[in-house]
Amino acid sequence: MKYQLDDKIFDVEIVKKNNKNTYIRLKDDQTIYVTTNFFSSKSYIKKLLDNNQPFLRRALKKMTTKNETESRFMLLGKHYELIYSENFKNVEIDINNSIIYIKDEQSLNKWLQQQIKELFLKRLDYNYNLFREKIPYPKLRIRKMKTRWGVCNRANNTVTLNTNLIKYDISKLDYVIIHELSHFIHFNHSKAFWSIVSQYCQNYKIIRKELNS
Repeated sequence: MKYQLDDKIFDVEIVKKNNKNTYIRLKDDQTIYVTTNFFSSKSYIKKLLDNNQPFLRRALKKMTTKNETESRFMLLGKHYELIYSENFKNVEIDINNSIIYIKDEQSLNKWLQQQIKELFLKRLDYNYNLFREKIPYPKLRIRKMKTRWGVCNRANNTVTLNTNLIKYDISKLDYVIIHELSHFIHFNHSKAFWSIVSQYCQNYKIIRKELNS
């Protein structure tokens, strides 16, 4: 079976097994690998490929740049392979094999936003309760930022966190939260400020260096 994506024609290698799910992946820059059940028709497979063209384009781009790290999905400091199937109503994670099973890009983005919201709020609660100093409990805002990991606004008692922190392990997220909460005590980067940060994140220098590298 052949499949055309933009101006490129791929060989589609279909492997039928006795299972209910269908998975697609880009085997190389010439071949799309599809694992499906015995009853899947070519029209069904073509529709599946059509619905996942954004994934195929991104995977092809990253494959041609030969950047193996970027070709994988990063979540909490761990790389995952993404496998798409219309049979998955919910996102499923196989931690042992580092695989995330999803229906499509939209489902992944919706799930990821929910994970970010829940985790960031949970870690804000945890780190806020570490502070012995009297500081206000801030409103949490989350958005994608190009140059900053976090922002503290003392005027309206808000802490804004970068959505990209979801890619890193929890220690990085905790450091940024502690950093921003410390600004409620010292709104600068003086020695006194870093002394507060070090009380609640002793290895902040290592983490800061890793985030900025």
